[in-house]
Amino acid sequence: MFRLVARITMLSWVPLLTRLVALASSTGSHGCKCISTDDCWPDASAFAKLASEVSQPLVQPFPTASACYPVSDPSGNCTEVQTLWGDGNWRSNQAGSMQESNYETFTFDNGTISACYRDTALGVPCEQGSVPVIGVDARTLEDVQAGVKFARVHNLRLVVKNTGHDFLGRSAGRGSFVIWTHHMKNITVHGAGVQWHEAYDAANGANRTLVGGLSAGGSVGAAGGWLLGGGHSALSPTYGLGVDNVLEISIVVASGEHIKANSHKNTDLFWALRGGGGGTYGIVTSVTYRTHPLQQVIAGFLTTSIKSSTPGTPPILVKLISEFFRMSPNLSDAGWGGYGLMAPSAPGESLAMQFVAIAPNSSWSAANDSFLPLIANVASLAANSSIDDGGLLNITFASTFPVESFHAWLTQFIDSGTAETGGNVMIGSRLLPKALLDVNSTRAAETWLGLPGITFHLVAGGAVSKTDPDATGLNPAWRKGVLHAAFGSGWPEGTSSADIEQIANGIKQNLTLIENLSPNAGAYLNEASLFETDFQQTFFGNHYHKLKAIKKRYDPTDLFIVPKGVGSEDWDEQLHCRRRK
Repeated sequence: MFRLVARITMLSWVPLLTRLVALASSTGSHGCKCISTDDCWPDASAFAKLASEVSQPLVQPFPTASACYPVSDPSGNCTEVQTLWGDGNWRSNQAGSMQESNYETFTFDNGTISACYRDTALGVPCEQGSVPVIGVDARTLEDVQAGVKFARVHNLRLVVKNTGHDFLGRSAGRGSFVIWTHHMKNITVHGAGVQWHEAYDAANGANRTLVGGLSAGGSVGAAGGWLLGGGHSALSPTYGLGVDNVLEISIVVASGEHIKANSHKNTDLFWALRGGGGGTYGIVTSVTYRTHPLQQVIAGFLTTSIKSSTPGTPPILVKLISEFFRMSPNLSDAGWGGYGLMAPSAPGESLAMQFVAIAPNSSWSAANDSFLPLIANVASLAANSSIDDGGLLNITFASTFPVESFHAWLTQFIDSGTAETGGNVMIGSRLLPKALLDVNSTRAAETWLGLPGITFHLVAGGAVSKTDPDATGLNPAWRKGVLHAAFGSGWPEGTSSADIEQIANGIKQNLTLIENLSPNAGAYLNEASLFETDFQQTFFGNHYHKLKAIKKRYDPTDLFIVPKGVGSEDWDEQLHCRRRK
């Protein structure tokens, strides 16, 4: 086993009834939460008292670019901001920084945008936007408990932030109070703020392999939203999702009590935490993961280029993606997992597929039995393609080869990339089920190739599909899926709210297209759209009502509430006031 833990002192168990009585008396039972512009916001003496109860000074987050303002006399190191803007790990270290900058902004009903732009030449003043205004820089369990108690007593709009990796804006909230868990870690005992690059290094040092999130730089948190939302990985087709590999979760719930949830204790909460979403049931302080032997893995690569003499999507590209879709179930069943994206291989060329994959726990020969047929089929398509007749397909690189370990593969081919964070982006996604790919891969390819910025993650099927759909709170759609596919659109700083709304409308239209392609196929809630109209079904499936019932048991006043999270339909769009029934 590999355990991610904070420096903690175990508390005695408090009966559930006691928790409910305490919470029922809180001021959050009805009406609105308190934000910084409200008269109910705590005064300086209240914050001073909180500061005396925690191990670090209270943190006052600012937007990422704030160091560059005022322009005439910057308040901080603006050169650092400009240089490291897209570095995910650097952004994780800034209390007010989100991995995607648009979640730091706030748009008023009249279309005015409150933001702090990196491009100071726009002449727009730096404003707080949706960045929380004050909070606890949690380093210990007691810090978390003090922050939770303070937020509950004062009925504050509470935000929980780890690294800020999020596409639903769950790590931000205008006028909110934040509990920042990023620093809950140390060298030998790893806590809730641990990022995957740190966890992978530790597991590798112990000659073990850990199923976790993958991103350039490894800046995603290892004990936060990634796990609570399901947690996909290139290792998932072999070892399962993050929720299938967790043995125990320690969490501070709304009462301030610190409890353990596992298969023997607080089993209802353990079920809900595995797929019910981050920031919803409490604040995770530690996670115990199952680990796997450190062993040789097989790397697989297939990169292509396409040239076409006509505009639009080349027919050869549809054939290529259709073939990849069709063969994906066999690949995942054989243990292959990986990541595909669509990008031109050179300026002026059409989109083409780039695919990097890994087969752990497999011999080179066995891995080739499933991967080489994909290469052969694509080679056949290339041999029969023409630039003037549907487009010319070329294979620029195709190979499989052994790599010393998962850690080595990760270091050489994933972490060596550049993390593209700090932009303004909206995304949408769907799980692509085996039933669709088996019988209608061409229609699936045609539909998805009509969307902007598409990626395909081979992170389901295989071991994921062999787990009982009701074993965890995760959307059961994951057990039928093979690919997690996403699309997205971005825009430059300074874009008007009207133009951003047009981009949002395009996202909404595309969500309708992919839902019609495969109704109720579900989506990975950590990489999805805020515009999902039936988020309960799309993100949680038929587990939603049980997830909500468990939330009410541990958080009856909705201290923890996030956009498109369990129970959020009871609140207004800003999660400020309850909707009238």
